[in-house]
Amino acid sequence: MRTIRIKAPSPDGAEAHADGARPGPGRGLPALLAGAATAVSAAGALLAFTDSDSPLRAPCALLFLLAAPAAAIAVALRGLGPLGRAVTALAGAVVADMLIAQIMLAVHRWSIRGGVVAVTALSLLILLPALHRTRISENRTQD
Repeated sequence: MRTIRIKAPSPDGAEAHADGARPGPGRGLPALLAGAATAVSAAGALLAFTDSDSPLRAPCALLFLLAAPAAAIAVALRGLGPLGRAVTALAGAVVADMLIAQIMLAVHRWSIRGGVVAVTALSLLILLPALHRTRISENRTQD
């Protein structure tokens, strides 16, 4: 049988956590905001793909068009610091969106539905090798 020891709180009220998380309210706020942004951008992609007449279609689709490639690029750039990763991912997302728009305009096939599909495909092409590389490196460290 194991004994669980409970540490008494420090007199100044500051606790040191092993995972580096802050104690108290608001410690899960970044994860909550990331989940909300994911849900809103997925709703935007769905509204754009179904050709809905909702007034939320344009801002939510724009969020998807920026967030999907930015998230994929951020995963691929895991070696950078948080600020550098965020700036580089956002700039890369804008470049990817502009490249897709230029290609679609050059071949006279512009549509919001096609843009959403192209951005999704490009984001997956960036994300999947990065996830595969992460999985391989995790398997090597476990051996």
